Amino acid sequence: MDDFTPHDRNDAVDHSDAIEPPCADADIPAYLEALGIPGLADIHIHFLPQNVLDKVWAYFDAAESSYGYPWPIHYRYDTETRLQIVRDLGVRAIPALTYPHKPGMAAWLNDWNRDFAAAHDDVIHCATLYAEPESADYVPEALAAGARLFKVHIQVGGFSPDDRVLDRAWAALAEAQVPVVIHAGSEPLPGTYTGPRAVANVLERYPSLQFVIAHMGMPEYDAFATLAEDYSGVHLDTTMYASGFFSSPAEVDPSYRERLADLQDKIILGSDFPNIPYPYADQVSGLAGLGLGDDWMRSVLWHNGARILGLEE
Repeated sequence: MDDFTPHDRNDAVDHSDAIEPPCADADIPAYLEALGIPGLADIHIHFLPQNVLDKVWAYFDAAESSYGYPWPIHYRYDTETRLQIVRDLGVRAIPALTYPHKPGMAAWLNDWNRDFAAAHDDVIHCATLYAEPESADYVPEALAAGARLFKVHIQVGGFSPDDRVLDRAWAALAEAQVPVVIHAGSEPLPGTYTGPRAVANVLERYPSLQFVIAHMGMPEYDAFATLAEDYSGVHLDTTMYASGFFSSPAEVDPSYRERLADLQDKIILGSDFPNIPYPYADQVSGLAGLGLGDDWMRSVLWHNGARILGLEE
């Protein structure tokens, strides 16, 4: 395992003079300017082929039957409108995360991702994978074509990340040092293979993998935080965390809040745009509401994501 040593910080610092967080999306650019950062480095944004997006939105429209609560899509707009919205928010490089739900789907999603990025200068070339023998070929091919960010969704895909069929894919990603946003936590719905154990197994084999744990690993927060502490390439993304939908800042356990302070350099902004049931500003203000200070917010909103995505080189 790689050692992770957080910067020395004074936990007793008074953050009462912190910059006022945004109340609405229109307030975000001024908030970023006040923080002195050039924008948002959001690592968890989805753009999908239209036929896939239609099915995803239909799933969320029926979310009350599966989740027990409604999930209204807040940013239900056409592709160009959604691109402009995130640009206006301050996102400087736009992920287009895709993920397959069955075999034989990942390779053509990767082709779509390549073409989508080529058509938009500010879109990150993304890719994905599935636990299938073909991943040994199409993952290196996507990397060779310039993919800079991968997405894996364990519950939707219904496979275990430590399936040995993925060994060559993980080895290629570890060698390339390309980050992988991996949704492996057991909420909002558990799956047969969700949870931290299988992710830990993969890291034991490939300790240099750049895993970004989506949703902070919800609800297995502490176990995934331990992986971020133990492996230099493991980060946590903030998607929906403390936004007021699943949890609020007031509900965060004090001991976990302390871990978040120590993990300042390992936490990256994520949003799940456009498939969120609230305004984007709720995510930003929720993180600010943790009371960890403006320097922590600068790291989370910009510096950490910009570093792992190569935006600060």
